Amino acid sequence: MSSRKMTLDLHPIYNKGSEIDRALQEAMDDAQERKASELEIICGKGSGQLKKRVLRFLDRKDIKQRYHRINKDPNNSGRIFVYFRWKRGQ
Repeated sequence: MSSRKMTLDLHPIYNKGSEIDRALQEAMDDAQERKASELEIICGKGSGQLKKRVLRFLDRKDIKQRYHRINKDPNNSGRIFVYFRWKRGQ
């Protein structure tokens, strides 16, 4: 089990729809490959549209089965934490 924490900052591509989805997919793939315990996604505060897009992505059935739980940072509305629990052989 790894205690590795990863971060994905979406600020540089906040207005590029297809790049956002690709970055999220790559971050999930990386987290799985590295057996990360946590992925911090920084979407910024702004209008909240990017955060909604990230939450929609995380709510997809194929993505939802890949993580244990998510947590919206209560002190910073521009951050979402995705937590993983890996089983042996996964």
